[in-house]
Amino acid sequence: MDQRRLGAHNVGAIGFGTMSFGGIFGATDEATSLDCLDAALDAGITHFDTADIYGMGVSEEILGKWGRRDVVLATKCGIVSGPPRAVRNDEAYIRQCLEESLRRLKREHIELFYIHRRQPEIPIEDLAGTMSKLVKEGKIGGYGLSEIAPATLRRAHAEYPVTAVQNEFSLWTRLPQLGLIQACGELRVAFVAFSPLGRGVFGREPLKSDFRAGIDFRDTNPRFTEPNFSANLAAIAPFRDLCAARGWSVPGAALAWVLAQGDHIIPIPATRSAGHLRDWTAPGLTDGDLEDVGRILPAGFAHGDRYGDHQMAFVERYC
Repeated sequence: MDQRRLGAHNVGAIGFGTMSFGGIFGATDEATSLDCLDAALDAGITHFDTADIYGMGVSEEILGKWGRRDVVLATKCGIVSGPPRAVRNDEAYIRQCLEESLRRLKREHIELFYIHRRQPEIPIEDLAGTMSKLVKEGKIGGYGLSEIAPATLRRAHAEYPVTAVQNEFSLWTRLPQLGLIQACGELRVAFVAFSPLGRGVFGREPLKSDFRAGIDFRDTNPRFTEPNFSANLAAIAPFRDLCAARGWSVPGAALAWVLAQGDHIIPIPATRSAGHLRDWTAPGLTDGDLEDVGRILPAGFAHGDRYGDHQMAFVERYC
């Protein structure tokens, strides 16, 4: 697999998100998750992303039991489970969360530590100062920010260099192209794209609207509820036809499009099944291919917002 830069490390151009290990898309089990991690490593993936809130520590515990020391791990803190949903960025809370994450991960040091959501009341310069202390103490290799605006990145980076920014980015979520991806490139900050396969909408087969209420969070997501869901499947169908005609897997082509938007971009697709990994092989897209994809799926084609109002709390909006 091609390599890309993540802080002080070269990692596989495609990383691995472990949110699904925590059960947010449905039931899973430890043995299946461990098999999936082994298969990802065999496929050349060397960067694995988690968070304390994924299954309330379950995802981190699985990575800790996996026990690999030859991979780059990232975790996050800052979201306080609700209801109501809240965030905390104060130093005492960040330190507490980091120690708990390190215990679950069975690590004394982690390569990348994100603030999952920004607390508006705390100046970003103060937050960057807190994270700089953790770097200097050897607890973390670098820090990142998630779901932020370009202005926030610039302010934080001026106080202490940011390693990575993680925001949602895919064929149907293009907001980061309105300034954030460019700012990351200018500052030499890695842009880590989560949900690059649109939470499964760019999977091997078209999704069915059987999201289990209270288990799969897509059951309340505007893009996955009617009438938006059917409209989105219809909009994506010609892209599936293009992939079939050119011998691409749908996930592979969707990831290739993300990778083509900048050499500092690292997508982190997620899966609960090792069998899905073979679909992630990204074809080399020509300029003509990218034009065809852009014509079929232009910016803004998606029906419905990427989050419901309750999920947009503490996501920075800048356009």
